Amino acid sequence: MLPLSLLKTAQGHPMLVELKNGETYNGHLVNCDTWMNIHLREVICTSKDGDRFWRMPECYIRGNTIKYLRVPDEVIDKVQEESKSRADRKPPGVGGRGRGRGREDMPGGRGSKGIGRGLDDGAAKGGGRGKSGSGGKPGGNKGAGRGWG
Repeated sequence: MLPLSLLKTAQGHPMLVELKNGETYNGHLVNCDTWMNIHLREVICTSKDGDRFWRMPECYIRGNTIKYLRVPDEVIDKVQEESKSRADRKPPGVGGRGRGRGREDMPGGRGSKGIGRGLDDGAAKGGGRGKSGSGGKPGGNKGAGRGWG
């Protein structure tokens, strides 16, 4: 569960925000962004000593000053259900992270490297752009490996 997905789900719910300097803010989450900046409404601010209180209609808290957030359990449960249902919908072995090569024994998987890409005998002829050969161009190894001629 990612913190930002948790905060997006918590919009409209009450939450407690404690800052690094010790102050706490209780209010209803209006919005948050990718830097965890938070906009609260109906806010009660408590000093770090706990002896002074302020009531504000709304406030904006910069994300890098936040020490921790306390959100209701119902929000956490909702996020866990959503992530579980999202994982159930995706068929196994499809997608995932990155653009991997696939498996050769799977239907539709890619064969061995180079087949069908014009690389089957290019290295033997000096074709390729490696640093070791002339690269198939007159003039020796000038500019080899840079990708332009």
